[in-house]
Amino acid sequence: MQRLLATPVAVFAIVGTATATGPAPTDAAVVHVLNRIGFGPRPGDVERVRSIGFDRYIDEQLHPERIADRAMAPRLADLSTVRLSERDIVSTIELPQIEARRTRQQDRAGGAAAGVPPPPNPMQQRANDLVAELAEQKILRATYSERQLEEVLTDFWFNHLNVDARKGRDRFFVTAYERDTIRPHLFGRFRDLLGATAKSPAMLFYLDNWMNADPNGPHAEMQPARVARGPFGGRVIVPPVPRPQPQNQQAKRGLNENYARELMELHTLGVDGGYTQKDVTEVARAFTGWTIESPRQGAGFTFNRRLHDPGQKVVLGHVIKAGGDESDGEQVLDILAKHPATARFIATKLARRLVSDNPPSRLVERAAKRFRDTGGDLREVVRTIVTSPEFASPDVYAAKVKSPFEFVVSALRAAGTDPVDARALIRQLQQMGMPLYMCQPPTGYKDTADAWVNTGALVNRINFALKLAQNDQALAQALGAPEFQKR
Repeated sequence: MQRLLATPVAVFAIVGTATATGPAPTDAAVVHVLNRIGFGPRPGDVERVRSIGFDRYIDEQLHPERIADRAMAPRLADLSTVRLSERDIVSTIELPQIEARRTRQQDRAGGAAAGVPPPPNPMQQRANDLVAELAEQKILRATYSERQLEEVLTDFWFNHLNVDARKGRDRFFVTAYERDTIRPHLFGRFRDLLGATAKSPAMLFYLDNWMNADPNGPHAEMQPARVARGPFGGRVIVPPVPRPQPQNQQAKRGLNENYARELMELHTLGVDGGYTQKDVTEVARAFTGWTIESPRQGAGFTFNRRLHDPGQKVVLGHVIKAGGDESDGEQVLDILAKHPATARFIATKLARRLVSDNPPSRLVERAAKRFRDTGGDLREVVRTIVTSPEFASPDVYAAKVKSPFEFVVSALRAAGTDPVDARALIRQLQQMGMPLYMCQPPTGYKDTADAWVNTGALVNRINFALKLAQNDQALAQALGAPEFQKR
């Protein structure tokens, strides 16, 4: 087989920068577009885009519902858990795992005396498969889907609104979070996306808002809810019970500011968005009672009025009248979604992802204005960026370094590979420092070169590139063929 390193497009993918060295400037421009609103060119992509023109290709990608993507269903057919509802995941995986663990503990206690090791727990592996299959589908979609911009934006918004699958029960929530919360809102209004994530069990659990309660509410007249260790290391709440003795200071604890802080700092306004600690506290009060209904039955969001602080709140100068309930949180989301700082923050992050680590200020201002003028229409904000002169400028062709995920996927696309088992690639990404769906801090993975350009990272990329180019046997097996044959 011809060495992949001999082709300009493959060289581009393996190096991991957003440029190409083809002799025709138009080819460089096409490759740039394919890398910014997708994960890089596959064989034949450059010719196709050049033939139909930039405008048509970009408009197609902005409307993924118009793109036939029939080849994806067969590739995802064996990944059964990615189609399960949240309720089904809880009933068929989480609860059986808990029961299996209980049985295993009993067997261990009995077997220890007899010197017999307990049998392996197949339900534990089934639980682990949840995140593994989700990571597989992410790699397969990014590599093979014709709806490339949809995959780029799914990756962007999941990272922007990050949850960590390793935190307690979030492994059982993260599948539905990406599929049912993130994906349906990629090209809609930001306010709708924000509202969907605020009510997602994955976000409620990850940032602890499901335990956020008014310390002086009706529940304070009872024995306070007790935080206990959950089955997977996370925290669970033991419901209140009638208090047999007078209330003490311990009962006053309940307000949790984790979600309120990240909502403003990371999801909307940005760290310099003009909010204060008082605003954080007021937002946390507004979201008291936003919790998870019957978590062990896989039920979703519910508003619990007994946990809510009904008093007046003042958020960023806006008065939220006393006596409200769930609407208090909704009003906060309205305030934040319409705030000029949010428009600028979202425009900056999208321009950073799609154009350069330090996007031109004029482009950011135009995108932010489009955000404000359209009520946060994300399709139109992205359109403003990807049809701008700044996006098309040759000065930004080499302005981005790919994340490990982008690097691996673009290399596979350039090579024309046809993997049937992406698990080896999941391990490769872990070695590169980017385990999928397992970014611990709520900031998500960084989208700038400084996070990924260091000696160790470059060595890992070179090793992967050599395996790909030299037909490494283990990698070849994972990619589904003894040799990497182009399609």
